[in-house]
Amino acid sequence: MPERNIDFGKFGARGIKGHEAVARQLDALAGFIATPITQRRGLLARLHYLTRTEHAREAAREAGLTVTDRTLKAWLNGKRIPSRKNLQAIETVYRTVRRQNVARYLLARLNRAGRGARVEFHPLNQSQVSRPHQRALSFRTLNVRHWDRIVEAWANDDDEALDEAWVNDATVDLGSEWGQYEYVTNVGFAA
Repeated sequence: MPERNIDFGKFGARGIKGHEAVARQLDALAGFIATPITQRRGLLARLHYLTRTEHAREAAREAGLTVTDRTLKAWLNGKRIPSRKNLQAIETVYRTVRRQNVARYLLARLNRAGRGARVEFHPLNQSQVSRPHQRALSFRTLNVRHWDRIVEAWANDDDEALDEAWVNDATVDLGSEWGQYEYVTNVGFAA
């Protein structure tokens, strides 16, 4: 097996790490609230998501939302506006809780009772690389059957674990040229 790229982009190639593309795709499938948190509607939607039930409040507290119930009530009623620091904290907690809530559903959809999901690897962009340094890369597809570690690392927002899981559970199945797809322009799959 080839080793990982050490000096990516030296000759002008452009792309992102495969696990980052996977995280983007999983985020898109998670269906986060589209309205920005800086708008009242976006703030209220996130706060309602985090405070609707006692289970949701407990998950929000575990994820790091440490404001009092009185402050939350004031924010919900519009009597007070959260500071920038609190807005960022609310956004982070919302994304963490949403990922954890959606992870089980996505895992079931992606594993499909052992059948897995078809993944498309779009190779990196070599338009800025001079001819002698270009590689012969092509669009590849692969059926990934084991998503457990990938989805778990994504839900925990653990970038390093996601990279390891993506390489070991998916990319190496491309065969001896898996290293050519460590960096990609996009990774596509549906759940």
